[in-house]
Amino acid sequence: MKTLNKLMLVACAAFSIIHLVMSQNQQGFISLDCGLPSNEPPYNEQFTNLTYISDANFIQGGKTGYIQNNSETVSVSKPNRVLRYFPVGIRNCYSLSVTQDTKYLIRTVFVYGNYDGLNSPPRFDLYLGTSTPLISVIELRPLPYHTYTTRTGSLRTLAHLYFSYSDKIISYPKDVYDRIWQPYFELEWTQITTTLNVTDSSNGYAPPRDAITTAAIPTNASEPLTIIWSLETSDDETYGYLYFGEIQQLRANETREFNIVANGRVVYDSYSPMNFEADTVFNHASFKCEGAVCRLQLLRTPKSTLPPQMNAMEIFSAIYFPQSETSKDDVIAIKNIQSTYNLSRTSWQGDPCVPKQFSWIGLSCNVMDTSTAPRIITL
Repeated sequence: MKTLNKLMLVACAAFSIIHLVMSQNQQGFISLDCGLPSNEPPYNEQFTNLTYISDANFIQGGKTGYIQNNSETVSVSKPNRVLRYFPVGIRNCYSLSVTQDTKYLIRTVFVYGNYDGLNSPPRFDLYLGTSTPLISVIELRPLPYHTYTTRTGSLRTLAHLYFSYSDKIISYPKDVYDRIWQPYFELEWTQITTTLNVTDSSNGYAPPRDAITTAAIPTNASEPLTIIWSLETSDDETYGYLYFGEIQQLRANETREFNIVANGRVVYDSYSPMNFEADTVFNHASFKCEGAVCRLQLLRTPKSTLPPQMNAMEIFSAIYFPQSETSKDDVIAIKNIQSTYNLSRTSWQGDPCVPKQFSWIGLSCNVMDTSTAPRIITL
């Protein structure tokens, strides 16, 4: 059986964080085409119809680069054909206006495309790189506040999967939150599908119709439906969001019932999908996986006459930030000072005190622990 990390091969590096208001028709969406010249107007991307704007008003530095045209880049979409790179400065920060106490899906995309002619993709992190950082796209998508909850920290997307033989990726506008769903299927599974309407009863998670009108069942009806994925380390914590909906017309003497088992522990007992209604089942608390290998199984109960089934699945790992953001009052004060004296220092970008090793030059901060907001103590 394949593990999911082997499946998730993509043409460019991308990650999503759910630090996570219901959005329709791009309401609340922020879509930045990084490197797009400021004098170019907004445009709609050909396939998704998402509206992209230049990032020039959200960043102080950086230069525009263009990926090279060749057989490998001919299919790269317009937002990824131009990029912003940062040859100067130890940190370069985007400042985006968002709504306080709102959860967001944040997606950043990095496409090297040999823009510098060196044929040597750079390596860097979000604070400081070992070579010239670059970025192609930044996207923010507001989500319902009660969804994707964690006790602490945020979520990093490992996969959005729908179970189908299809080779089509599902994204906006079929997914109103612009999640990107990839098809996934195992050799020992059989696909079932329906053309009938499946009602969304998922409490705000709103899976796209194309993802819930197909499902996987084990070909051997007495076997469990098993999904395996890998984490980076055995200390990583993971969350799973499972989408179920009965999409077959069951006869009076037929029952589909199964236990949901994670790493050998029953997390949901005797579950039956709702008839032509999409439901979401998830773990409220994260769990760790021995050896960094996670195993989810749907086990048929003795009462069931039919094998287990699942329509789609989202997998996340937990992210814990090492420091809190600087005190809001101190940020407002230092921003006022910056504006009053017209200070345009390159280092004065982003959070004044965080990360600690890259705090604004000329400031001293009192950084205590992760639960206490840093304070600016001298200037």
